[in-house]
Amino acid sequence: MDALKLIAQDSLKAEAPKIVIGSTVKVHVKIREGNKERIQVFEGIVIAKRGSGVSETFTVRRVSYGVGVERVFPVHSPNVVKVELVRYGRVRRSKLYYLRDRVGKAAKVKELIVKEK
Repeated sequence: MDALKLIAQDSLKAEAPKIVIGSTVKVHVKIREGNKERIQVFEGIVIAKRGSGVSETFTVRRVSYGVGVERVFPVHSPNVVKVELVRYGRVRRSKLYYLRDRVGKAAKVKELIVKEK
């Protein structure tokens, strides 16, 4: 079992991105098409986080052409190049699955004003 933990420690990213539930993020993901690689940006609201260590993931939701799209990203994946924070959201829950049933402005999350020191 200790060998598995050692392997898991090696695959952790040195600087894991700070991901907060309810915040709007831009996730830069490596996409392979044939022998070419490009970076695609997926922007949306973080609605869930789960797991810990190597298996930690976060779910990002956005509405694209009137259709809700959710993607689950592993935090420590080499395909996730960077996670860019656009704005913080003010929420009171750890899972925002209720946003799936909301449409239009009701599906928005209020912005959290962060006081900088």
